[in-house]
Amino acid sequence: MAEATSTAGGTIAVLADDLMWASRLVAAVERTGAQAARLSTQEQLETVLLAASEAEAEVGPETTAAGGGQPRLLGVVVDLGGRRYDGTAAVARAVAARQRVIAVAQHDDQPTRKRALEAGAMRVFSYAKLFTDGPQVIERWLAAEGPLERRA
Repeated sequence: MAEATSTAGGTIAVLADDLMWASRLVAAVERTGAQAARLSTQEQLETVLLAASEAEAEVGPETTAAGGGQPRLLGVVVDLGGRRYDGTAAVARAVAARQRVIAVAQHDDQPTRKRALEAGAMRVFSYAKLFTDGPQVIERWLAAEGPLERRA
């Protein structure tokens, strides 16, 4: 049985290039007790994923800041409405790097939501849902045991 993931000593990458939504998503992450790494480009995401992969290879996946290592990457939140990057490609890249991913999109943009789920996002939430219930949504995402159902 998988253990629930704690946010203590962990980082969640937030890929969003809209200042307002990036700020809201970062605040939701920080209210869970995790650190937020605000990213706005695909290149920044690549850098974070590479660093996480190298850190895991050096010290193992369970090392945290309390254990003497850098905070481990707990997952990635992708704003699918980004203009400086392809949101679906970002989801696929993070999943390929063995990261847990949730995404945020317009509630009525079913094609984008479907593409993100097909790319490997565990869930795609509406902006309104993450704005009103962000910390709770993120905590449930991180605490979930095993793969989550892929629902839009």
